[in-house]
Amino acid sequence: MKYVYCLLFYTGFLSSLHAQTSLTQTVRGRVSDKESKFPLVGATVQILNATADGLGTATDSLGRYRLPNVPVGRRTVKISLIGYKEALLNNIIVDAGRETILDVDLEEAITELASVTVKAQRTGDARNEMAVVSARQFTVDEADRYAGSRGEPARMASNFAGVQGADDSRNDIVIRGNSPGGVLWRVEGISVPNPNHFAIAGTTGGSVSIISNKMLANSDFFTGAFPAEYGNGIAGVFDLRLRNGNNEKHQRSLQFGFLGTEAALEGPLSRKTGSSYFVTYRYANLWLFKKAGIDIGTQALPRYQDASFRFNFPLKNNAKLSFWGFGGTSTIDLLISEQEVTDRNIFGQNDRDQYYTARMGVAGITYEKPLNRKTFVRLTLAESGTVQDAYHNYLFFQNGADGLPVVENNRYKITGKAPILDYRFSETKTSLAGAVNHKFSSRSTLRAGLIGDLYSFNFIDSARVVTPVPNAPTQLGPWLTRWDSRQSAVLLQPYVQWRVNLADRLTLSAGLTSLYFSLNKNSYSPAEPRLGLSWDLPNRQKLSFAAGLHSQIQPTYTYFYGADLHKNRQYLNSDVGLTKSWHYVTSYDRLLGRNMRLKIEAYYQKLFDVPIEEQQSSFSILNTGAGFSRIFPGKLVNKGTGRNYGAELTLEKFFSDGYYFLVTGSLFDAKYKGSDGVLRNTDFNGKYAFNAVFAKEFTFGRTSLNLGAKFTAIGGRWYGPVDEARSQAAQDIVYQSASRNTLQFPDYRRFDLKVDYKINRTRLTHTIAVDLVNILGIQNILTLSYAPQPDGTFIKREYQLGFLPVFYYRVDF
Repeated sequence: MKYVYCLLFYTGFLSSLHAQTSLTQTVRGRVSDKESKFPLVGATVQILNATADGLGTATDSLGRYRLPNVPVGRRTVKISLIGYKEALLNNIIVDAGRETILDVDLEEAITELASVTVKAQRTGDARNEMAVVSARQFTVDEADRYAGSRGEPARMASNFAGVQGADDSRNDIVIRGNSPGGVLWRVEGISVPNPNHFAIAGTTGGSVSIISNKMLANSDFFTGAFPAEYGNGIAGVFDLRLRNGNNEKHQRSLQFGFLGTEAALEGPLSRKTGSSYFVTYRYANLWLFKKAGIDIGTQALPRYQDASFRFNFPLKNNAKLSFWGFGGTSTIDLLISEQEVTDRNIFGQNDRDQYYTARMGVAGITYEKPLNRKTFVRLTLAESGTVQDAYHNYLFFQNGADGLPVVENNRYKITGKAPILDYRFSETKTSLAGAVNHKFSSRSTLRAGLIGDLYSFNFIDSARVVTPVPNAPTQLGPWLTRWDSRQSAVLLQPYVQWRVNLADRLTLSAGLTSLYFSLNKNSYSPAEPRLGLSWDLPNRQKLSFAAGLHSQIQPTYTYFYGADLHKNRQYLNSDVGLTKSWHYVTSYDRLLGRNMRLKIEAYYQKLFDVPIEEQQSSFSILNTGAGFSRIFPGKLVNKGTGRNYGAELTLEKFFSDGYYFLVTGSLFDAKYKGSDGVLRNTDFNGKYAFNAVFAKEFTFGRTSLNLGAKFTAIGGRWYGPVDEARSQAAQDIVYQSASRNTLQFPDYRRFDLKVDYKINRTRLTHTIAVDLVNILGIQNILTLSYAPQPDGTFIKREYQLGFLPVFYYRVDF
């Protein structure tokens, strides 16, 4: 870490050489009606904590405003207009290297009383006004400043109540005990494939996010009972919004760090029309970890790159047309034949060389137009695709007289290789989403829409059965085709959602949606009601309740498993229906002073029609969706059940007086029943989760220093006794089905620190940051793996990542 300290000293020394004159930057943007998106004229925009006088202005006929000469630092922006609820945006970062652009939506007030004033950013309310509970708006700054988040939305969300990470090496998240596979990712109103590098079919996470946080505008995150427009998800929703580039000034951002070399460019295409561009590119630098001797769980070198773009064109009558997209590719070769016996390999099996490549991309067009002061329409057309390509070579180890593998020079002696697995899963999707928002009055708003997806599947997979023979070479069976599918299907989701203020302090949000998947007759949910009620109480308190029925299709590759298992080439699970879930949530919210919030939520989730195996077993789809492995179940039927319940607490101090903190705690229980009828813990039933996040900012003229810390404590994952005979036959860990999830790994603990040092110069901002993940090097158990050892044992405990320093240097200009 010496070079990090040297860089901090060097940049601090440079900053001291410049005169301590105040640096300023422009803050500008647009103010619109929240429901109709119509521009608001005459809204007052003020900087409340600036040192200069007269920092205020009003919006013009297009709703635009401009505040030049705003001193750099963290500022509070107040937006007000007669007849609308006031918005107060705190913790707005103004840097010398780039303009700060704030587009704000104001909600029309029922009455013009001070009692209805809304401090929008301080309450953490979602952008989606139809959401009542279990919803939170998050900013790019939150993804950047939370220690251990590595600048990613998913890892940032693991700080929130009811949310926990599934694996240090991946960004899957577990919401209220649900499988990570139950999370829905949406961008610009459409669902998108897993937007992460090294993604595996059926999962929603990966090692590194493909979406650059530089592209994100303020977005929403839901943990349950979400509104009707969100279908095909039973655990949670990321509803991401992409921001436009600066339409007046060209700006650049260059970043170099352990996770990659990045470049972001934005600026005007035409200053006359207000059109803009925004493009990013990143290439992995993970070789730096290996060079520095930092353990990332494998000796293999993961490689990835990604890019994104957005071109925005304002049209007549306040309409907008945007072309956008993002995508990435990732590759890793796990070569057991080249590693030493003592090398770690938590990502693959220890009996083969594995070659893996994953690609993902989305490109779309979005059209938005306020038809009048009451009606707004939005249309998005997109094309997306994913590919996972893998090839495995089985290794023949030379065994000694004792029957154990021979070790020479700390390497297993290998006598040969043979291909054992080859698969390519490809899935493309054409998506169309249309929505109309109509405001009947200040009390009542209706939103209706339709989301349609046309899927095309191309799943090919062949493998050979491994048959160990005592005191003889392992036998490889003939090739068996497990997947061979080229099919298509349509997913349709119409919805309607109505929000009405029944009284000045009582709000009702009611909706209805439906889900139809054309692959089979069982994948149809004709009516899914959603209901939310919110009651504002005196002394800045609020009570809320929400309930709803949710459903989700299965991981698409599971429908087509078993092409050769029956000679008539029937797929085992082509007729499996939807997983369904009832959500019930109640919450209590109170503002404590001007900058602190207390929130308590309790929930109950009833899962039914869950796919389980037809033959008696402990299998359930609720335990899948995390890690780097696919599933290979037998015949599935929708007869499983599950239930999750718990209570969550959030105590949050918003950034003021130079510091903030977030403390969250969850107590929960998540259980399920397989076809054997036994009520068991799910794999993700940690029972509790606790997070404490704190950060303090010190300012020194043109420079600032942020120190952040995070402590996490989570109950351990569940597993069961190993079936040793079947494990040795399969050369993989096989658990005893009858006693599944009766044992629990020790609790998970992690302490992170983050140091962020920023230097503002004229039209230039330097940022140096280091995120010290698991700084205490605590060994947390990940899983059990099959790894034959010279002493005759083959069960090995694999541990999560240890100490991981994530460093980057960024310059904005």
